[in-house]
Amino acid sequence: MYSTTGIEASNYVSTYNTAFYFIAGVSLLLLIGLTITMLYFVFRYNRKKNPVATQIEGNTALEITWTVIPVFLALFMFHLGWAGWKPTAKPPKDAMNITVVARMWSFLFIYENGKQSPDLIVPLNTPVKINLVSMDVIHSLFIPDFRIKSDIIPGRQKFMWFLPQLEGKYKIFCAEYCGLQHSYMHSTVDVMTQEKFKKWYAEAAKPVAITGTGPGAAGEAIMRSQGCFACHTPDGTKLIGPSYLNLWGSQQVILRDGKEITITVDPDYIKRSVLEPNADITKGFPANLMQSYRSTITDDDIAKIIEYLKTLNDK
Repeated sequence: MYSTTGIEASNYVSTYNTAFYFIAGVSLLLLIGLTITMLYFVFRYNRKKNPVATQIEGNTALEITWTVIPVFLALFMFHLGWAGWKPTAKPPKDAMNITVVARMWSFLFIYENGKQSPDLIVPLNTPVKINLVSMDVIHSLFIPDFRIKSDIIPGRQKFMWFLPQLEGKYKIFCAEYCGLQHSYMHSTVDVMTQEKFKKWYAEAAKPVAITGTGPGAAGEAIMRSQGCFACHTPDGTKLIGPSYLNLWGSQQVILRDGKEITITVDPDYIKRSVLEPNADITKGFPANLMQSYRSTITDDDIAKIIEYLKTLNDK
């Protein structure tokens, strides 16, 4: 979506576009100019017209000119880039804080009042600070119409901020390859008027949708909402994490503090795996891919997850 009213979608659009069009314009002019000059020399000074080579001593003024002008052009390009980047490092003190939790392969936006949404809902003309959290691998939050992008790195505190200036819906993409379904990792920014946003923000958060009715349905719904099935399967298929099939009560060989030990999958092990996923690594699977779910999964959620895991054991 692009502005047709003269108002840009975010506060970064103008400076970004200025830098982009200037650099692209200079590059195009140099490409055309150098190509024309090259063709001129090829035809003007070819072997047939100049059978005897001519010694050229050089032109000091010309050499200074083609050195100084590119230097100033490069410095001005740097200035445009710096002027566009500098504001991104200093969010306003009154900015609204929202945390985005990225995982394979979805975004989840968490608000200060605890409300969660798969889409980013923000009020018009209000600065928004996005705290970036990854639960597994490197992702990248990219909003093209806002001209803003930032990598989301596991274990590193990062943020991005912007000022939405035009009401409407805009696409969000993950711009860092993060696995098999990377191309499906996208979302939407919905910029609302202040009145609409206040009404939406005040509404009670909707509970996790439970589609099934049998035992463990609530736990399955929680795991789906948290993206667990991106790395684990309920049917025995091996992905980057162990399958849940026949996991409950089984004996597993794990690596703990660099030593192999055999444990029984019980409530303590499940809770530890959710809250401290890199403390016990199942043998044969990579470490440091999963981050702690301490901030998004409660003890009650874990109890429901355990009930679901029990249903996956062969009868």
